[in-house]
Amino acid sequence: MTSSTILVVDDDEPNRTTIERILAREGFSVLHAASGREGLDIVRTRAVDLVLTDFKMPGMTGLDLLKAARTVDPDVEVVVITAYGTVETAVEAMKEGAYDFVAKPVKRADLVHTVKKALEKRALQVENRRLREKLGTIGEGEVIGRSDAMRALLDEVEQVGPSDATVLLSGESGTGKGRIARMLHRMSRRRDGRFITVNCAAIPDTLLESELFGYEKGAFTGAVARKEGRWDLARGGTLFLDEVTEMQPGMQVKLLRVLQEGEYERVGGTETLQSDVRVVAASNRDLDAAVASGRFRQDLFYRLNVIRLALPPLRDRFEDIALLAQHFLVRFARKDSKEVRAITAEAIEALSSYGWPGNVRELENAIERAVVLCRSDAIGVEDLPAAVRPGGGKRRLVFDVGTPLQAVERRMIEETLRQCNGDKTLAASLLGITSRTIYRREAEWAAAERGESAPADDEVG
Repeated sequence: MTSSTILVVDDDEPNRTTIERILAREGFSVLHAASGREGLDIVRTRAVDLVLTDFKMPGMTGLDLLKAARTVDPDVEVVVITAYGTVETAVEAMKEGAYDFVAKPVKRADLVHTVKKALEKRALQVENRRLREKLGTIGEGEVIGRSDAMRALLDEVEQVGPSDATVLLSGESGTGKGRIARMLHRMSRRRDGRFITVNCAAIPDTLLESELFGYEKGAFTGAVARKEGRWDLARGGTLFLDEVTEMQPGMQVKLLRVLQEGEYERVGGTETLQSDVRVVAASNRDLDAAVASGRFRQDLFYRLNVIRLALPPLRDRFEDIALLAQHFLVRFARKDSKEVRAITAEAIEALSSYGWPGNVRELENAIERAVVLCRSDAIGVEDLPAAVRPGGGKRRLVFDVGTPLQAVERRMIEETLRQCNGDKTLAASLLGITSRTIYRREAEWAAAERGESAPADDEVG
């Protein structure tokens, strides 16, 4: 802000010089003019962030300069200085777009405070316009992100998209795996086909096979007619298997067969059908740990892991937070018919400083809440969820001197899991350990509670 340029306009040279000296001591770049006309010429030819003008001047008055300057540069802020500090004067200036007014004799503290607040508003307007311009270049359904991490990911997507190769997406919950899967589909030669999603964690094990491959009439009680499965519906298109690591072992074998041989049968049927889909799979679990623990078949993992794309968590792409927040602001303001157009600098700083364990999905929810609760035209820190505000939502873990190290470790792991809604992969990442360590510690605690011997501790978290 100290690099901002302020134009001081006053026909009284001693007053002008005093104000210039005050602002220069604060580190601002100061221009000056002895008349409204001279001041307007400077606004037209120089980059000015704030005009500080006397209200009553011969020729072009401060009010005239205010109107003209805002016409030349709608973003320039104007503060009026007047010895005629009546309510009518202040109201007139504010109606015409003045940020505020300062009465003579000017007090240093009041002047500096008003100038800094006006410049904060100016910076906010410029930043929001920049974000809107960026958003304007982003097409519907595109992934929003300009950070190095997202640029690297999108470069990979651009290379992989046109192929027919199976893709495995890994990343924490809420990082946008579904959106990347749709992007891969739109970039492929199958873009005219259907994009079908199967959430493997949401469909009961007993129904997943029939949902994937369909069934024939009479295959089981209630099967009164043939039904096509998701594999049939995705023919010529893309099948997105979300949360694929939640599949039970028996279903993993059936999926391996269709990926390996390109053939499948409907439940209760004898006709062998040929697979003609591109498979994109996703998981928010530690895939390598799932294979190592035997929860996920290694041969199936290799079939899915032809090309692997890792989605970065939001905390590793903080440069994108302001852009995403502005995107969600526009969407929810339009949806809820709210006159909310901006996010204050303090709110942006709070958003950028938060860890976002829920990633983009959590940010989206936070902005929707802020839009609904906002009482002005700009989202402030007070509109954000308590956990996002500076110092908010963070529990301090306090241990008495002499607390055993094992007890400290357990409380730290359990509290981190609570904050991450039980997501062991995310908790392990935050703690700097592997998810395998968390699983082993939980097994040790359970064994101790049953009075059994704990397994050997061969890994230090």
